[in-house]
Amino acid sequence: MRDKHITTTIPQLRDQIANRLRKGRHGGRPPAFNPDAYKRRNQVERGFNRRKHWRGYATRYDKLGAHFQATLDLVEMLDWLRAIPNGLI
Repeated sequence: MRDKHITTTIPQLRDQIANRLRKGRHGGRPPAFNPDAYKRRNQVERGFNRRKHWRGYATRYDKLGAHFQATLDLVEMLDWLRAIPNGLI
């Protein structure tokens, strides 16, 4: 991932931080952590997980690309409609 310049967004646990400090310079380089990037990553992961709840989409029963795209569009629209508060529709 370093070759592709992808930064990590994994937070460190308290005990790992303590062990790293205890080891001093032999503790290695701490991973960079950006809370804003972690928040965006979490939102993207939750979006993928919402789509995986749709059985036909998750298992990809559709053989043709056009049918799969139509299923994806339908899942996206229904997910978008669920996100709108009840009084606005």
